[in-house]
This record gives sequence, structure tokens and C-alpha cells, in this order.
Amino acid sequence: MKLTVFGATGGIGRHLVEQGLRLGHEMTAVVRREFDVPGVTVVHATLDDAAALEAAVAGRDAVLTALGQRKGGPPTVQADGARAAVAAMRATGVRRIVSVDAAGRVADRGDSLLMRTVAKPIVQRILKDNFDDLAEAERVLRASGLDWTLISPPRLTDGGHRPYRTVIDRNVRGGRTLSRADVADAMLKSLRDDAHIHRRVNIAY
Repeated sequence: MKLTVFGATGGIGRHLVEQGLRLGHEMTAVVRREFDVPGVTVVHATLDDAAALEAAVAGRDAVLTALGQRKGGPPTVQADGARAAVAAMRATGVRRIVSVDAAGRVADRGDSLLMRTVAKPIVQRILKDNFDDLAEAERVLRASGLDWTLISPPRLTDGGHRPYRTVIDRNVRGGRTLSRADVADAMLKSLRDDAHIHRRVNIAY
């Protein structure tokens, strides 16, 4: 497949690029700073550079977005990234997009009572700005008319690959962590799973 990655220099994004190459995909990375990975097409662009983003997306089979907030960075990067990706995809006729979300921002029937009523409300207050940004990104994707999927992991780690659980449209009971490498793995696998289209896919150990 021909894939474009937004946020390729981040922890998940770098794994997406490297794993995609190993799987034989043709990878394009949209970045703002230097990025040198052999075999990757690099497009230097900001999220408001519509022409560059359209060029990065045109002719691709799908878009993967791993944008995330960074200290001192824009507080709406995930929603802005969703809008930019959707606009570029609409302009170029690309339909499939898989984007990173966060399990912590949603409390649902997949969580234990303690998690729903105590732990998550605390986390949601601490990470309010980040979760508000992700919620807006979700609204953008749901309204886009595209074939979107949200991949929602719990707390991220830097470990390697391990077997993980996948649940559709609800949180993984008892799921506390997932490595960035396995988030990338789940995103790439989701591209070929039509059952994941228009769904929030939760993953955790």
C-alpha cells in the first residue's frame, strides 16, 4: 500500500514509518523538521500548507495520523491535523484514514466501576486540554464522510511488541498500558479491516 503518515517524527509515527517499510508499504512522511529514514518520501509541510499536504496525500491508499501534543506546542494540533488531513483527502479523492485517540478520555461499559467513577475522572481533569483536542479531532473525522478509524490505547510505553487485546467501540477491561510499537502495529493492521471503518478500536495489554 501507499501510505502517508502525519506526525512521523513522534514516538508512534516513527514506528509507523519503520514498520510500514518492513511490511513493504510505500511510505510518505509529513514533517516539519528534519527526518531521514532511508526509503521514505519526506514532505516538509505545516498543517496550513494545503498544497503541500495535497501533494503528500495524492495517489495514496490511506493516511495515518499520529499527531500528538508536545510541551510548548499548539494545544489544538490533533484537531487541526484532522482538519488538514480531511481537506487534503477530499481534494485528492483518498478515503481511508486511521488516527490515534486515547482510551483515557472516554469512560464506558468496558471500564470497571472504580475506573469509571474514580480513576478516569481524575485523569480527565489532569489531561483536559489534550482530551478536548482529541474529542474535537473525533468530531472532525465523524463528520468527514471518509472511511475513518480511531485507535484508542491506554497509557503509552516504550516497550516492544507483545500480544494485545482489541475491542470495538468500548474500552478494554483492565487494560492499563500499550507500547507505541504496538499502537503502530494496530494502526497498520486496521487499514485492511473493513470492520474497523467508522469505529473506535480500543487496544491494550
